[in-house]
Amino acid sequence: MSFNTFGHLFRVTTWGESHGPALGATVDGCPPGIPIDAAALQIWLDRRKPGQSKYTTQRREPDQVEILSGTFEGRTTGTPIQLMIRNTDQRSKDYSEIAEKFRPGHADITYWQKYGIRDYRGGGRSSARETAARVAAGGVARAALAHLAPDLRITGYMTQIGPHRIDREALDLSILDQNPFWCPDAGAAEHWAGYLDGLRKSGNSVGAVVEVIASGAPAGLGAPIYAKLDTDLAAAMMSINAVKGVEIGEGMAAATLTGEENADEIFMGNDGQPVYSSNHAGGILGGISTGQDLVVRFAVKPTSSILKTRQTITRAGEAAEIITKGRHDPCVGIRAVPVGEAMMACVVLDHLLLHRGQIGEAGGRIG
Repeated sequence: MSFNTFGHLFRVTTWGESHGPALGATVDGCPPGIPIDAAALQIWLDRRKPGQSKYTTQRREPDQVEILSGTFEGRTTGTPIQLMIRNTDQRSKDYSEIAEKFRPGHADITYWQKYGIRDYRGGGRSSARETAARVAAGGVARAALAHLAPDLRITGYMTQIGPHRIDREALDLSILDQNPFWCPDAGAAEHWAGYLDGLRKSGNSVGAVVEVIASGAPAGLGAPIYAKLDTDLAAAMMSINAVKGVEIGEGMAAATLTGEENADEIFMGNDGQPVYSSNHAGGILGGISTGQDLVVRFAVKPTSSILKTRQTITRAGEAAEIITKGRHDPCVGIRAVPVGEAMMACVVLDHLLLHRGQIGEAGGRIG
């Protein structure tokens, strides 16, 4: 299998399977001299790891990251950084009944059609467990961004579970750690708890929408046509397991606006920098950042592993029924929040390094 790497200058290659001995990431292109250690990366992995509430899979993985190379005396050396996370709570027997059956909604059938072999234990390489490696790599990116762009902040949160949306008027980012949904609306979080509890007990699942914002990103990141910042952000988010749609800024809703409504008017601020009347563009124009918040939103489908009888076929082409046993998230969107943040960090750092390499201190001045 090829195509396990993303990024241009800051390049991340993930490896490993859900039920293998370990998984991890090789991070290449991180600048030297960035302070980093395993404890700094563990902060982000602890936000993604399973079993932290009854609303996520009860697989008990410590997700303890080890740094095998690329650092010396607590700083990056500029050489490849090897990150490893050992798997400790595999229950492969949970999947023995599906060895010959294709789970509806999963990549089982497409992996078999493409490769003629598949690891049925939790989906192998297609498992969302792979995202732990991305979060570890995102921790490296965050450390580099803290050094190169100290004003930049990346924040992810859920805006919708099933048909239930947050009230944007009640949005409060200070409460994200106070509920199990990364929800910025206390009322919505309380409602979601009851709704998801009912789905969980019935063996069903539901989808979600996650929003990720990067505030403090400098203007000028990205490039026209084939290296647009929004192109790479969309590809990064779309590569996350179970993501079926991505929006930048106003996204699909832009189709309902007039040109007058959609145009973000520009003024000069008191600090001599341009300011905008709104941010329908999501902080990106012509593939290049404006200096406003970068706003990305993605839709996550319902978890396909459910305790409901579904119709399928076997490898022999015979009709069959299937119930996916094991430990699964009733809403995989919850743990997708730190993954989306990690992908935002990796892409923004990558484009910051590209910008520095091509432009340096050049660029147009205003005023």
